[in-house]
Amino acid sequence: MKLFTIGFTQKNAETFFTRLKQPGLVRLLDARLNNVSQLAGFTKRDDLNYFVRVIHGMEYRHLPLLAPSKAILDAYKKNGGDWPTYERQFLALLDERQIAHKLPQAWFAGGCLLCSEASPAQCHRRLVAEYLQQHWQDVEIIHL
Repeated sequence: MKLFTIGFTQKNAETFFTRLKQPGLVRLLDARLNNVSQLAGFTKRDDLNYFVRVIHGMEYRHLPLLAPSKAILDAYKKNGGDWPTYERQFLALLDERQIAHKLPQAWFAGGCLLCSEASPAQCHRRLVAEYLQQHWQDVEIIHL
């Protein structure tokens, strides 16, 4: 199963939507806690749902179960937390939420995890993809 990931920061709409042109990519899985922020530009929930459907014929799903809690996010982003602590807390949250068992694997086959971070290096979408890879068989992660 191919599981794609993408972040929209530092990308204009042309770059973002061009990168989504991948064989087998059928659905965009929005892993953000807040998907209606003014800062999101062309990736606000309703706009993004429209764009991926019209441009690519893809499905859009907002999956807040894949997002960090506000407390974890604030501790890292607003209060100067460190990445190893964030990663540990977020992975514990994924375990607590049991996402590998509660969310249908079929949603992720040909899916693309979306968040705002430009790079997957220090991003929760990478952590989600790797978490699922550890719990499911034959998951290939492709960062766009």
